[in-house]
Amino acid sequence: MLEKRELGKSGVKVYPIGIGLWAIGGGTWGTTNDNESLDTIDRALDLGIDFFDTADVYGDGHSEKLLGKAMQGRRDRFVLATKLGWRDFDGDNGKSSYTSSQKLIEGAESNLKRLNTDYIDFLQWHVNFRDPTMENFIDGCEKLKEQGKLRGYGVSTSDYSYLKEFNAYGNQDILQIDYSILNRTAEKDILPFCKEKRVGTIIRGGLAMGILTGKFSKDASFEESDFRNNWLKDPDQNKQFMKDLDAVDDIKEKFGDTDLARFAIRFILSNPDVSVVIPGAKRISQLESNFNAGEEGLLTKEEMDTINSIVKPGEGRKIWPA
Repeated sequence: MLEKRELGKSGVKVYPIGIGLWAIGGGTWGTTNDNESLDTIDRALDLGIDFFDTADVYGDGHSEKLLGKAMQGRRDRFVLATKLGWRDFDGDNGKSSYTSSQKLIEGAESNLKRLNTDYIDFLQWHVNFRDPTMENFIDGCEKLKEQGKLRGYGVSTSDYSYLKEFNAYGNQDILQIDYSILNRTAEKDILPFCKEKRVGTIIRGGLAMGILTGKFSKDASFEESDFRNNWLKDPDQNKQFMKDLDAVDDIKEKFGDTDLARFAIRFILSNPDVSVVIPGAKRISQLESNFNAGEEGLLTKEEMDTINSIVKPGEGRKIWPA
């Protein structure tokens, strides 16, 4: 078993492989089954996984409701991270409806209701736009902490300047960031900043939306309800998708029969500036594969040198939305 890692200065320690619960909400990742999702969460606890990440918009709140159902009678075994921001965001005008800290608190109360719990471990700001409501989020979170309804807070962003602005008061506990073999841009500024400021790092996109499972070919297709269909329809995204597949082919060629998904997770865990990685899992088999990556140990120097020859440190692809 891997040792637990601290989430920055929050004082909370978690097993470094968690689980992302976007997919179980349904509606964006193809077919889901609620009973299968709940069984997967049960299995995660059996394995020693304790960090669970969701959001108000995942399945329009359904992911939170499922997690809330799973937590009943054993809330103390879960370190819960959720988000808000996108649900009430006017993307056309670039404006959030969280026009006061009270509005933020009301939004968080909705999270709490769906999750059927009286406190959230970590709340994350899910709007990566430089608008004045960021201050409302921070003020609201500080009040929620005073009320005992929140242990810590942070932001989900890949924008370094936004991160620095968000952490201006030094109160930020966590950052959620896209980071993988294919996207190492966080190594340049963001991860060193988080280490210096003692901000815990939650890694999303570690399998690059499934690309780093090695299961896709250049004639790939997705279920109609799967948002990844956009990769095939949009010329720019399709070009990036094909470029990613070329890099995956290079990795496969270098490492032979290695399980690529587990290798990708091991790469992330090998970075000491990472607190926890949250690969998604809709079923037990996916969860166990992710977990087994930790049993295989960190990458060797030779393995890391080979990865560096394919995607250089601090460089990488365009970041897909998450």
